[in-house]
Amino acid sequence: MENMILNLLKNYKKKKIFLIDIENALCGNIEYMDFANNMKELEDMGILIPIKSHGTNNKKIPLANTYRINRSYFRQDLIDEIASYQLKSNKNINLQAYFSLSDEMWQEDLPYIKMVESYLQSKGLPKEEVTSSERSYEVTGDEKWIDEKGGKELLERIGLLEKLKISPINDPLMFAINKNKISEMGEHIHLIVENRATFYALLEDIENTAFTSLTYGSGWKVLGGIGVFERQIGLMGQANKIYYFGDLDFEGISIWYELNKREPLQLATDFYESLLKKTCSYGKENQKPNRKAIDSFLLNFNEYDKRKIVSTLENGGYYPQEGLNKRELQVIWREIK
Repeated sequence: MENMILNLLKNYKKKKIFLIDIENALCGNIEYMDFANNMKELEDMGILIPIKSHGTNNKKIPLANTYRINRSYFRQDLIDEIASYQLKSNKNINLQAYFSLSDEMWQEDLPYIKMVESYLQSKGLPKEEVTSSERSYEVTGDEKWIDEKGGKELLERIGLLEKLKISPINDPLMFAINKNKISEMGEHIHLIVENRATFYALLEDIENTAFTSLTYGSGWKVLGGIGVFERQIGLMGQANKIYYFGDLDFEGISIWYELNKREPLQLATDFYESLLKKTCSYGKENQKPNRKAIDSFLLNFNEYDKRKIVSTLENGGYYPQEGLNKRELQVIWREIK
């Protein structure tokens, strides 16, 4: 019985738990005396802390009506594992951040931490700067790991991002200019699209729009190039409004979310609203949802569209940009001001 209660407490999301919730979670016919004795043991161990102001159940062995859960008990094994690994790891790797992060984060990062450890053991800290893709390949064998697969964040967590001498140089963005708009004064508006096919579908119609430029974001690569976008296009110091249109799937939403944190931009909702009128597709089960990104993305839509987006994504569906044909894309683009 004690293990059942411990498992409940470990996975319980709130800091406080009601006695009745513990009782309801235990299946089968359980004698109160056995239950009470187990609860008292958990109190003695400091795992459950009675909240005295909430009173007791007034039974022969009284139990508090409400308890505070001592979360530190459930982290001890994780803390011991991290501390043990820290002792034997390279002196340049700092695992302090993981003491306050989840077990899931530690388990997810550990294989890559081991790759970094192996790299440092064989080569030591680098003396010269190289691009992120080069360093990424040296460390993990995957040139996209640092920029596109969470490597940068991991290296920051373990205090190695600057020590690995990664050059800030990124691939330039590929874009097209509307010659009718580039020399105009006032605000310039720009459109970034995630996929190549959408870029070429819109390209031939750029002069019939109010937009100064059209950019091919190339998925996650846009995060690297967005910092030099205005310099590339020659509009430094001018008013620029950037719109973004990507696939309506978990990855497309995450790209928009991360991009928006680096360079505030507008979501091109006209395109998305038209996509939502189409039949969704299926087949991207390997993508992982980012709840913060989804919540932020949904703020751009009305209640009906919000519900449709959530329902589609939760049921494994998505809307690719290619769901709109060339004519549809161009008509929508011309109407955005």
